[in-house]
Parts: sequence; structure tokens; C-alpha cells
Amino acid sequence: MENKDFEQIYNQYKEQGEAKAAVEGNNDQSDGKEQFVAVRKKDDGDIIAFKTNMGRELDYLTALEEAKAGKIAHVDVFHKYGRDIIRSEPDGIKENNLDHLPEF
Repeated sequence: MENKDFEQIYNQYKEQGEAKAAVEGNNDQSDGKEQFVAVRKKDDGDIIAFKTNMGRELDYLTALEEAKAGKIAHVDVFHKYGRDIIRSEPDGIKENNLDHLPEF
């Protein structure tokens, strides 16, 4: 049986993905949609509001509805814990994750 270095193979895969994500990130495909540029958090770190690149401040429910309608770029809505949740697109770039955005 062939002896494989699974960790090395995974690390190569991950590096390739990060390089592609960086290129894709530079080719912003927002199609004129707004993007979240800042967040407001509760003391426990939960995000409760978003600020867009157009300066609009959206409560969580409004942001959720706009994200579901496809009006916000680079976010996904998924169902977990019995409710819908907004998250940044999984692109391998930590700096653009919602938790890493500046607070307003």
C-alpha cells in the first residue's frame, strides 16, 4: 500500500484554495449589491446589526431579509438552531468574515 502524507496533501489543497480566494476577492463580483462593512455586537459577541458600504445601518432581521432576497453581496443565509443565520461566504479569507469586520 502506498504511504501518503495526508497532511502535506491537505496543506497543498488549502494553499491553492487560499490563492484562488485572494484572486477572486480582488475581482469583486458584487454586481452592484451592497456589502456589509461593519457590525454591531452585543457584549457576548453576537452580531445584532450591520452597516453597509452605502452607509445604511440594518438590524439583524432586516439584514436577514435582504440577504435572503439576494440584495447583499458575499453573504449566505443558512438554517441552524431552529432559525436562519447570516454568515459570510466561505472563501477562506478570515479578514472578511463578519466576526472580523470593524464595529460601528
